[in-house]
Amino acid sequence: MTVALMWEARAAEGRGEELLTWARAQELPSRPVRRETFRAPQDRVLVITWWDAPYDAELPELPEPDGELVMRAVHRWRFDSVGKD
Repeated sequence: MTVALMWEARAAEGRGEELLTWARAQELPSRPVRRETFRAPQDRVLVITWWDAPYDAELPELPEPDGELVMRAVHRWRFDSVGKD
């Protein structure tokens, strides 16, 4: 089974590049099958990691950034793959 973990944060005003750099520098204790980092308007950063694991497996996730770097708590979601279209 493939599980995707999504991590999304919104940077504090004017700190989007800093948040992006911070997210890209975060090491996980084990390597996912795949990892991609995205950015969007309003200084949002999204990181998706793909894992070959059961849906309820304990998987490493990116931590919360320093509270001054973000506007709000990080949003996190977990999905299981239903195949490619």
